[in-house]
Amino acid sequence: MTETPDTAHGTRDARTPDARGHGPDGSETGLDARLVVERGGFRLDVALTAAPGEVVALLGPNGAGKTTALRALAGLMPLSGGHLRLDGTALERTPPESRPVGVVFQDYLLFPHLTALDNVAFGPRCHGATKASAREQAADWLGRLGLADHAGAKPRRLSGGQAQRVALARALATRPRLLLLDEPLAALDARTRLEVRSQLRRHLADFEAVAVLVTHDPLDAMVLADRLVVVEDGRIVQEGAPSDVARRPRTDYIAQLVGLNLYRGEADGHTVRLDDGPSLTTSEALSGPVFVAFPPSAVTLHRDRPAGTSARNLWHCEIAGLETHGDQIRADLSGELRLAADLTTVAAAELDLRPGAEVWATVKATQTHAYPV
Repeated sequence: MTETPDTAHGTRDARTPDARGHGPDGSETGLDARLVVERGGFRLDVALTAAPGEVVALLGPNGAGKTTALRALAGLMPLSGGHLRLDGTALERTPPESRPVGVVFQDYLLFPHLTALDNVAFGPRCHGATKASAREQAADWLGRLGLADHAGAKPRRLSGGQAQRVALARALATRPRLLLLDEPLAALDARTRLEVRSQLRRHLADFEAVAVLVTHDPLDAMVLADRLVVVEDGRIVQEGAPSDVARRPRTDYIAQLVGLNLYRGEADGHTVRLDDGPSLTTSEALSGPVFVAFPPSAVTLHRDRPAGTSARNLWHCEIAGLETHGDQIRADLSGELRLAADLTTVAAAELDLRPGAEVWATVKATQTHAYPV
């Protein structure tokens, strides 16, 4: 069997369907949807396609429409327009319980009075399996997810990570052609989240149908997904491989998500005149509308105007705010240019940084990245 590279999972077995979403007999496979949902003053209009074996992450700020899209895929919210086809079958009029869709909800929604085994067996039973067959399938799935020893435990006796895996087993036990995960790691503490994220990554790598993940956490999306779809105000603003989106953000939300300063302007060679600010010198020579991005770690701060610096970009700024960011201090700067800068606690103390303090900020052209709009 051949293997194809996969940015999120290392390698993934090459799938039978071709890149256009067709099987060897010409039949359609995977997800083909345009989700149009109107409620109140909000309108969602999102096109989603995915091949079997692909994990797509929907990212976006609160209220962007991510959960609305997920509920529309599950059949829990009717479409106002568009279409929804899974493996060539139209699902717009198919009730939720009849769709080949598995859902892992944010709070898992396990039945508190049932054991882990019976929680997982619930799905197959709803699809017509006998009690014995359903429990046999459930035991198999619990074993696959490393929960065989917890089959008799009720949800209150399970840890957060164990409950998440039971919910995943319950969704997979129905052998869905579309797996929906709504913030599957949000309810976990930081330590458990790290472990469960790694486990979930392995399980998704083995899943042969389409998986759609909704999250607001960029790390979850980068680790778990093959492709990111970023939604803002009910529409797609950027999509692509995680590495491409992280390297070339196209909105302020995405830039903040991946930790970059982002600006838009008009390029003339190595000089970019910003739409709302001064000029920037970049390492790339371009022409026309461009974005310019650089990380906060590329910014160097000085209390006095530096003499003899090799940095081509120099701005007079003021400290608008300071906050702990990991093991560093992040300074929010205003003035000639609004930007974020990261520095060590020692450096911040030596510079006597405080809100209102005036500083000079420099960035070398070689540390910027410019790309066409």
